[in-house]
Amino acid sequence: MPEAKRPNVLFLMTDQQRWDALGCVNPIVKTPNLDALAARGIRFSQAICNAPMCVPSRYSMMLGLYPSQSGVRHNTNMCNTDDSLPLPVLPQRLQELGYRTAGFGKTHWFVGSDLAPDVPVQTSRRGFEIRVQARGTDPKEMEPRATVMKLDAPETFARLGEETRPFGGGGEGILGYVGCTSEVPAAQHREGWLTQKALDFLENERDPGRPLFLYLSFDFPHPGFNVPAGYELLYDIEDIPERPRPLWSKHRSGHAVFTRFPDEWERKTSLQRRRATLRYYALCSYVDDLFGRVIARLDRLGELDDTFIIFLSDHGEMLGDRFHRFSKYSLYEGSVRVPLIVAGAGVPERKRGTVDDRHAELVDVLPTLLRVARADVPLELPGLDLLSDARRPGGFAEMHGGGYEGLFGESSQRAPTYMWRTRNWKLILHLPGEVSGVALRLDELQGELYDLQNDPHEWINRFDDPQCLVVQERMTRHLLMHLACAWGKHPRQAGQTDIE
Repeated sequence: MPEAKRPNVLFLMTDQQRWDALGCVNPIVKTPNLDALAARGIRFSQAICNAPMCVPSRYSMMLGLYPSQSGVRHNTNMCNTDDSLPLPVLPQRLQELGYRTAGFGKTHWFVGSDLAPDVPVQTSRRGFEIRVQARGTDPKEMEPRATVMKLDAPETFARLGEETRPFGGGGEGILGYVGCTSEVPAAQHREGWLTQKALDFLENERDPGRPLFLYLSFDFPHPGFNVPAGYELLYDIEDIPERPRPLWSKHRSGHAVFTRFPDEWERKTSLQRRRATLRYYALCSYVDDLFGRVIARLDRLGELDDTFIIFLSDHGEMLGDRFHRFSKYSLYEGSVRVPLIVAGAGVPERKRGTVDDRHAELVDVLPTLLRVARADVPLELPGLDLLSDARRPGGFAEMHGGGYEGLFGESSQRAPTYMWRTRNWKLILHLPGEVSGVALRLDELQGELYDLQNDPHEWINRFDDPQCLVVQERMTRHLLMHLACAWGKHPRQAGQTDIE
């Protein structure tokens, strides 16, 4: 019998979307298209990223490796050539399986010249046959023969740049979180432009003889919050609560880096703080609308029933939790937990419309998609096939600083921080300072332990609580063995023998 056709794969991705910024989790948020996807698929309620920042998280997802395995540990790391990749990335693997691969939007394979001025970079499409980037023309980021927004829509690109310039680097200054109502029409924002390019591709460049891998990755709801007109009107400011306030009055953190303007945010009025949350939710509604258009187009073209859909975000957003902490760069819930939904072809009938409480991780994406594509999963990958019934006892994530420390004349790699999370408890182990000389100061080890069931906001650190010693020791054992097994898989070298 001829081999059955591999299903299409539609990969939908946002940047910095919290796990609870979905209507099916938080009724305040308006995301009807993603809610409908969850209603006919599987929503993973305990999903986490493996590094709470863009670059290492995306490399982990695309390689199926933890940051400590890939070598991409923070936001100023990268594999600057294809030869430096430890394994093939997802689009390369699917292209080798016969997929027509089209990538629209952010991959973050490469970092800009200002963050790695002395690193020679040879950009690549890395398996994408079609490549569209909502970026400028920095030679360290622009991929070969890609369509880039700055050249394709220069006037709009310039208008967006002017509108967001006051927001600061990366959009994450205090004004970026205050945000504004954009004067650029929704269709002309980067996300709208990317979506139209993807729709045009589906209409005009689809190869019906090959399965499709369509990757659509947005910057929103990453700040700054320049919200396209109309989407804020979906919300009533009176429905938006203040972020929960901790029991302590000053910003506390052990392992986290880049504390975000707690004093300045405290001086904002309640209305200003709540409007920032409203604008964040409005951006979630905007990207939901665009995702819905792509799904509807596949349906109109008669391809939806043959398409596996995955939606996720690369990490979360603290959004003012823990006394006005923003952005990511921590292993707290708002930063490390992510939305993750799968639906469509390949999802077992018995699992459709379910909420799965297993400890899903972004390293699970690659093995899951390989199984969907009817391919073998390499033994060196630490992830699980999310469509199977495999269950790990907890979830793992790591941090090695943010990378930006090196911009200020310091070492760009911090000592590691490791997290092991179950549904009820979270353990974080970390050493302050640089990675050099760690073996000489292991007695400086610090820890955080949170009872997530009774303290979901992670306000009370119980690491030194004698009543939690049994929990702490058990979680430490699980963390160490999980790391040992992952590192034993990759990198690895086959044993040699003289026996013929």
